[in-house]
Amino acid sequence: MLMIVARMSAAISGIFGPRMSALRAASGLLAMSIVSTVALAAPADDFKAAYATAQAASGLSAALKTQWTTTVETLKAARAAADAGKLDEAIALAKKAEALAQASIAQAKDEQGAWQDRAIR
Repeated sequence: MLMIVARMSAAISGIFGPRMSALRAASGLLAMSIVSTVALAAPADDFKAAYATAQAASGLSAALKTQWTTTVETLKAARAAADAGKLDEAIALAKKAEALAQASIAQAKDEQGAWQDRAIR
């Protein structure tokens, strides 16, 4: 990011001369704000995708009546972290919630037939 700002400042200095320091500083700030806005958009999009995937898996586990309470709690924690601006933590929690939901679904599938092997005959 600093390299982009330096190149933009150098280009402006080359066009307008060294006396345009105010313009140079303004262009640097503008470039930094544009780059930081783009950088912030990526984690937000990553969170939305991870959260949607986790919600879908959680919904499937709920439909199978095998949803774990920890999955619901982890999804709530992910949403709270995102609302607080802690997107890295929110993404990690959303992925954890998805893993929990997938594990509960796998457990349900395993138990569909496994209980018969454990039944007293």
